[in-house]
Amino acid sequence: MLFVDTGVWYAALDRGDVNHGRAVKVLGAGERLVTTDYVLVETWRLAAHRLGFDVAERFWNSLRRGRARLEAVLAVDREAAWAVGRRYRDQRFSLVDRASFAVMERLGVRRVAAFDDDFAVYRLDSDGGEAFELVR
Repeated sequence: MLFVDTGVWYAALDRGDVNHGRAVKVLGAGERLVTTDYVLVETWRLAAHRLGFDVAERFWNSLRRGRARLEAVLAVDREAAWAVGRRYRDQRFSLVDRASFAVMERLGVRRVAAFDDDFAVYRLDSDGGEAFELVR
């Protein structure tokens, strides 16, 4: 299963984005995709602002129709996201990324489609061990 971050969803929607081709290729590779409700909201807002309301609505509808598994961020994930912020005080991980880390760990998902490096900085254990595998 492949977790999809906002940047990849957005790049796939925006033909003018420098990462558009890579995003389309990653999303079309036939893997089972998963994302969170937080990523949905962040992507919808970004798409509505930059590309228009109709594009944002089409994106949301594609998720509604099963393009990706939509995983809710639970209370336990929010608490884990808060702990990530305390553990990585030198980083400026967004709330959405921290919640994504938590959901990915809860689901056992280790691969992520993302264009930013936050998922490579975060470590799956507190000893500085393994990072998520980035798919670009």
